[in-house]
Amino acid sequence: MHPSISLKGIFAPLPTPFDGRGDVALEALAQNVAHLNRYALAGYVVLGSNGEAGYVSWEEKAAVWRAARQAIPAGKLMIAGTGCESTRQTIALTRVAAEQGADAALVVTPHYYGGMMTSDALVAHYVQVAEAVPIPVILYVVPGFTHVDMSPVAIARAGEHPNVVGIKDTAGNVAKMADTVRLAGPEFQVLAGSAGFFFPGLAVGAVGGILALANVAPQMCLEMYEAFEAGRWTEAAELQRRALPLNAAVTTRFGIAGLKAALDMLGQRGGLVRSPLRDLDEAGRQELRTVLVEGGLLASDE
Repeated sequence: MHPSISLKGIFAPLPTPFDGRGDVALEALAQNVAHLNRYALAGYVVLGSNGEAGYVSWEEKAAVWRAARQAIPAGKLMIAGTGCESTRQTIALTRVAAEQGADAALVVTPHYYGGMMTSDALVAHYVQVAEAVPIPVILYVVPGFTHVDMSPVAIARAGEHPNVVGIKDTAGNVAKMADTVRLAGPEFQVLAGSAGFFFPGLAVGAVGGILALANVAPQMCLEMYEAFEAGRWTEAAELQRRALPLNAAVTTRFGIAGLKAALDMLGQRGGLVRSPLRDLDEAGRQELRTVLVEGGLLASDE
């Protein structure tokens, strides 16, 4: 199987830019990556939840991964969001991502038949995928979107497969994250799935994070991580508190439309979301601008 990879550090889950016609804007994607390449990020997630993966066709996904890989330096990882509803589809799409240069696959829990997604069903799914694909698999548990969760025991069981290398945990239950670290052991890598609980996640054993906030405030995220790594926990905790309103604005409060609008305000390429998502209205944009100004990312006179 593929040699294990290090997931230490911070990964930005890239939004997928669309042009005025609603088509994928690959040049805009490359420009956003080029901007973020200036920071010491460990890599990128391409076509995860922030990438509106559920709204992007397989043909578009292959093109996005190809364009992203060309823009991402060899020293930074490209993690592709490849989770589908069936095990067979997930294997096929993960192979496509590997062909386009992905270093690892982020595989969301199947969830359409939610009541049937027992621990046994999910563990079997992940083991089958891990067995059949040429790149490492990262579990993606995001009950806020999927309404499907995995227990630390089930996560640890899936993690027994040598090609299941870690998990993105987006629930924010720090006690559960700690239990996952305890049960899955030191080889299994837990990633905090939001900047809202990044510092407490690190404190209980997470090795890094996939943080939407890293798209708009990469330096703040990196400083929190570096302060933690250096043992400056008071500083890390202060950065965690400062990050909360900014993080909420580009995640739960305004969603992907907020993240894209924030990128536009900061001079990057955000653009429109795909229907049925709705773009931010003018009132929302004003509220978002206020949060960015108060967070020190925008000058107040802009």
